[in-house]
Amino acid sequence: MRTGAPALGAWTRPATAVPERRKPSTLARMLATTGRRALLERAWMLAIATLTWTVVEAIAALGFGAEAHSTALLGFGADSVIELASTVLAAWRIARERSGTLDAAAAERLERRTGRAAGALLILVGGWIVWDATSRLFARSAPPGESIGGLVLVAASALAMPLLGRAKRRVADALGSPTLRADAIETIACGWLAAAALAGLALHAALGWWWADPVAGLALVPLLVREGLEGLRGVDHCADGH
Repeated sequence: MRTGAPALGAWTRPATAVPERRKPSTLARMLATTGRRALLERAWMLAIATLTWTVVEAIAALGFGAEAHSTALLGFGADSVIELASTVLAAWRIARERSGTLDAAAAERLERRTGRAAGALLILVGGWIVWDATSRLFARSAPPGESIGGLVLVAASALAMPLLGRAKRRVADALGSPTLRADAIETIACGWLAAAALAGLALHAALGWWWADPVAGLALVPLLVREGLEGLRGVDHCADGH
């Protein structure tokens, strides 16, 4: 015979313990650091390759353009100079992080500064294309003289620069760096401009379409301006994969 009601505590369900959020293990942190260091090394090698190619490209394009009185080649050389400035900026940003002297706050400040500068360079390229293309359309520029070296140069750039730019963009997205993404877009645009110059010269020679080259260049402007404005505003598409 029971003499009394059971104690209340005997029938209550024990409270479920809230699991404590685990901090990343030392191994996980080491792996993340090693992975980022490897990405930085890859970004550095791509920057050096871009710098080397762009120096040769700028000197050759300006030289061939002056020799043949080619507006397209001279313009391509001018864009290569801007591409060189963009790559130097990206390389400086990579070198600062590779040195290991940046804390998180300093890295964020550096990313904002270099991202704005890279965005401004993209808008500068877009503005230059608009000025050059419209002036050539209104002036109905005469076709340039023959330049075999110039044709070989723009053909090689049209093939190499987009591939190099896409490789740089993959690394930029993995690192989450708007600065490196803007530089990658500039590299890709350099290849497109080379393709536009090559197509324009070929279409003019084959069909007399003197306006093909400037029109192809104008088609690049919306992309350059969009990416440039996002760089100035500090929009990061690297995080969402856009």
